[in-house]
Amino acid sequence: MALTNSQYDQFMHIYEQRRLDNEYRRRKRYESIIKKIPEIKALDDSISTLSVQQGRRLLEGDDLALSSLKEKLHELSQEKAALLKEGGYPADYLDLHYTCPDCRDTGYIGTRKCHCFRKAVIDLLYTQSNLQDILKKENFDTCSLEYYSGSHIDPLTGRSSLEAMQIALRSCHEFVDTFSSEFRNLLLYGDTGVGKSFLSHCIAKELLDQSFSVIYFTAARLFDIFAKNTFHREEEAELDYEHIYNCDLLIIDDLGTEMSNRFTVSQLFVCLNERILRQKSTLISTNLALEDLKNIYSERIFSRITSSYTVLRLTGDDIRIQKKLMNRI
Repeated sequence: MALTNSQYDQFMHIYEQRRLDNEYRRRKRYESIIKKIPEIKALDDSISTLSVQQGRRLLEGDDLALSSLKEKLHELSQEKAALLKEGGYPADYLDLHYTCPDCRDTGYIGTRKCHCFRKAVIDLLYTQSNLQDILKKENFDTCSLEYYSGSHIDPLTGRSSLEAMQIALRSCHEFVDTFSSEFRNLLLYGDTGVGKSFLSHCIAKELLDQSFSVIYFTAARLFDIFAKNTFHREEEAELDYEHIYNCDLLIIDDLGTEMSNRFTVSQLFVCLNERILRQKSTLISTNLALEDLKNIYSERIFSRITSSYTVLRLTGDDIRIQKKLMNRI
């Protein structure tokens, strides 16, 4: 799981607090119940005394006395449960009640992380990704090819928009399937509104559900963070800056819509180059043509992208416009 040390410590603190809260609530229930059923206190005192005797005899090697002590402890526990039941309480009313009974609020079952721990991590990663809501609507399960035409031919590649999308889908699935074993980057480019961001969201959901850290930023937001971290040293920007370089997948959406200048070009190069050196995957979507990428962002950046990224071109009619037209019919 892609957790920093501070994030892991934060989770462990949450589990520790849960255990403390459980014990506090159990103690309050006990204080309340012995006022209503004082016999419970006497039974607990007897159980405690017998438990000490059991431990002493075990140390002395008295195996014969052990079975009778266990039997007496069981009888006292049964009496206690009966008293609770008579008072209208469940038999386990004075037991510790866990948020997760499987791991007893430790986060682990043996040496293996509990399902509740894994879910908590996924929830955190979704929150950090900036994609929590949109991924419910945009994912591989909701992806449809009905908006891609087999007769719309891209003059640059000679492929139809349908064929281009089919190729892109296969590549995106492969990207997800090999993510843990193979370092790869993706560039999705082409016409406006043909599914580049949608495919980014599909990949993001699959990886987040596998507990990989995914961070999504529009290009404008990304460069805004770089500027704040460089010129203003804002605490929130510093945290975002750390995530940008350390997350498993960084998604930069709509590259080319930001105000481009020497600062943005230099920061983009540093970001892409550093993530390549760290073997951290990056996904870029843009409406720009490859030639425009080279002209706007320099030969160095273009070289990094063409040599280290799988480049996928999407074409066709704007799907958002198609949907609006369909809704009018």
